[in-house]
Amino acid sequence: MEENLAYCGLSCHSCGIYLATREQDEEKRYKMRVDIAQQIKQLYNEQCKPEDVTDCDGCKAETGILFSGCSKCQIRKCARERDFENCAHCDEYICEKLEEFFTKDTTSRERLDEIKKTL
Repeated sequence: MEENLAYCGLSCHSCGIYLATREQDEEKRYKMRVDIAQQIKQLYNEQCKPEDVTDCDGCKAETGILFSGCSKCQIRKCARERDFENCAHCDEYICEKLEEFFTKDTTSRERLDEIKKTL
């Protein structure tokens, strides 16, 4: 299984926010955050400035370093309350929250569907 998979099936290793957190070059990191802010506007219709893109060590990180959008995520909250490794382990898979999320990220659904097949 892919390391650092979020509850929703998003791969943290391909997440721009996660990657920007690890970028050492300040100028490049800022440009990445400009792009992320634009994507947030396009995908989620939320106003976001590059300064709003906080660091993140991944959805399941125990470091306390979590993107503000992730900390408010209802999918994450639900999975943590139920102590699931990810949403594929839930009897209610695919719920309404996931269905909406999957319209924006189909690869997350593919990852979780593959996991669900093995359970």
